[in-house]
Amino acid sequence: MDVWSLVCVMVLAGCSSKRSYFPRQMESQHVEVVRFDEALLNVSLDSSLQDIRYLYDEYETFMPVFTENILGILPEDTLYLAETLPLFLEDTLYGFKETNAEVKKQFADISDLEDKMDKAFTRFHYLYPEMPIPTVYFFISGFNASILFMEDDIAVGSDMYLGKDWKYYNRVVHNYQKQNMRRECIPVDVVSAYLFRNLPYTSTKNRLIDNMIYRGKIMYLLSVLMPEYPGYEIMGYTEEQWDWCVKHERAIWNTIMDKRDLFKTESMVLTSYLNDGPFTSEISQEAPGRVGTWIGWRIAESYMEHNEQVTLQELIAEGDAQVILQNSFYKP
Repeated sequence: MDVWSLVCVMVLAGCSSKRSYFPRQMESQHVEVVRFDEALLNVSLDSSLQDIRYLYDEYETFMPVFTENILGILPEDTLYLAETLPLFLEDTLYGFKETNAEVKKQFADISDLEDKMDKAFTRFHYLYPEMPIPTVYFFISGFNASILFMEDDIAVGSDMYLGKDWKYYNRVVHNYQKQNMRRECIPVDVVSAYLFRNLPYTSTKNRLIDNMIYRGKIMYLLSVLMPEYPGYEIMGYTEEQWDWCVKHERAIWNTIMDKRDLFKTESMVLTSYLNDGPFTSEISQEAPGRVGTWIGWRIAESYMEHNEQVTLQELIAEGDAQVILQNSFYKP
């Protein structure tokens, strides 16, 4: 299967970088946004087969992806799809009908989201002009996926971004995940997903330090590409979670060092520090999830502040985590 589901530089207050990486004038880039979700929600329940044929003609790239990966139907089985799609759109048991109506309401105008993505990819294109700008498809996921990859393109499940208080989310996600199920999170999620996919982990080692610094480098780059977002939004934290990390930064680092976790490769250790969750168990039940990534970001930031001759591209290309750690002079 070729589709996978998916995930301001930080100072103590968390907002902007001390270094300037971009000229005042850059060639503007536009992210093409395809509103497949709108077209899907306009399917007539009385003539669904005709509308399905239209969707295949109009969205020949994405329609088969949606059919197979979201509905679980072979793309060529249009008759079965014609029977199933109205049920998917009108379901009341799982709240799809009400959710789809809310999608129409909240996403009638997405010009603000497009503007943020355009600005971020304009900056990215300046750094990596050889990399393609993705087309971004909006779709209805039936609570199945927030982000899908499709070769060079990205798809966004708009029904997964209706706000942390949307009542039907209680059935499909944990409470700690709801914080990032907000409309304004979409640009960060899209750019973050693009960076992690196109600037992949290349180290031959799988120690905690290698993973921390790789993820920290990506977060640093993300914050530089999207300086209008505060650090906690880039990280996917609440402001309170961010403040907790800032307050306990030295204690977090000392715990990692005291437990000698930095060079461990055990999957349980990596998962605890790096994976999303209600807390980071290796540190404290008060510590938010992904604290390892947060510390990695701090190290990457310190490295760039102490090595002003290093470019962003060189930061990302540096595959030796110990080089970055040693030359970061990181000392919380």
